[in-house]
Amino acid sequence: MEAQFRKAKSGRRYDEGFKENAVSLLKAGRSFKEVARDLGVSDCQLRVWARRLQKGQPLNQRTGAAELSPEQRENRRLRQEVEYLRRQRALAIVSDGQPNGASNL
Repeated sequence: MEAQFRKAKSGRRYDEGFKENAVSLLKAGRSFKEVARDLGVSDCQLRVWARRLQKGQPLNQRTGAAELSPEQRENRRLRQEVEYLRRQRALAIVSDGQPNGASNL
């Protein structure tokens, strides 16, 4: 039953040929939304592929933490910490029926 709640598109990997063909459809005059819908990819991802090809960058390059600046790594860490604290707070509310520190006055 858990599989029912997973995103259908998460974790998909496309080879370089698929990406090049997708961008060639754009060059043929089709819109981003139209190509994305027909191929089952997000139009945002399609724009990334087009931009990389235009700049001559490899299409299968992944952006990872090693490529981030120290400030970007710190921002990522802080966002993850905030998300963790939100989840912990939500769990506390569910188990107590009220936020931690709140009284029944």
